[in-house]
Amino acid sequence: MDRVAGHKSALRYLYPPIEPFDRCLLDVGDGHKLYVEQCGHPDGIPVVVLHGGPGGGCSPAMRRYFDPECYRVVLFDQRGCGMSKPSASIHANTTWHLIGDIEAIRERLDIPRWGVFGGSWGATLALLYAQKHPGRAAFLVLRGVFLMMQRELDWFYAGGAGQFHPEEWRRFADMIPVEERDDLIAAYARRLFETDITEQTYFARAWCRWENALATVAGDAAGGEAPGPYARAFARLENHYFQHHGWLDRDRQILDDMPLIAHIPGIVVQGRHDMICPPRSAWELTEAWPRGELRMIGLAGHALSEPGISEELVRATNGIARQAAQFGL
Repeated sequence: MDRVAGHKSALRYLYPPIEPFDRCLLDVGDGHKLYVEQCGHPDGIPVVVLHGGPGGGCSPAMRRYFDPECYRVVLFDQRGCGMSKPSASIHANTTWHLIGDIEAIRERLDIPRWGVFGGSWGATLALLYAQKHPGRAAFLVLRGVFLMMQRELDWFYAGGAGQFHPEEWRRFADMIPVEERDDLIAAYARRLFETDITEQTYFARAWCRWENALATVAGDAAGGEAPGPYARAFARLENHYFQHHGWLDRDRQILDDMPLIAHIPGIVVQGRHDMICPPRSAWELTEAWPRGELRMIGLAGHALSEPGISEELVRATNGIARQAAQFGL
């Protein structure tokens, strides 16, 4: 969940706000046009930012995790998200379409190799992209690791996390009749895809409210009710991807395929108290990754806006900038 960095205590670790030096809508086919922007130094270290969700979108705060004198930062809204068109569309919208889109952006911008920065679902996508194109990813910086495994979905949508937040869980589950609560992802899907837009938005806001409530240690990440259009896009796309288990062939696919990227260096920043993506996945990932370094943040949850998470991510990007020559960039 990357709907972000609103906490003043986190913002103090970031670079000052900047504006893009380039924006475009990139036609990637299938009726989709992606919003793409570039920030920082046009000749800097290229890095692509992969937002969370699925269904989130980039925000201006995401530009600020990189020294603008050192990095050429590429941000884009994935299919159906943010300023990409059409909004909330699940047509031709799968993990493998998104990986193709990342390559299309890289080719359009004439970037031979780049770093990949992603959190939550963005970390999932970063890993799958690197495994599909191991020669294109120079380094990975990941946060709040999600591996699209059944145990992770069960944790968040079958009552695991609800044991720590029973009041919010009841509010989320009580939206659904008792006889449908054995599979809340499927139950919400019926309401997000088989009803009119008013009903879709109503349930989409409930879907987002559950996730937002657990995003930070302080439990204050929601920032009020999610705007209707954002909530609808986020909930529909996230639910769509979860119903299909990310179009992966097997449950442990990412972990099993880590030998494909054993040569790529990476930093994983993980909140010790992440209630959305528990630390077990980040730990197992780095255990299987010879060049992956786990940086566990003691007093932090899932959100990009957690102060300790933001501080460590900026430290990671600064460290990479100092060693850019080692990455061939």
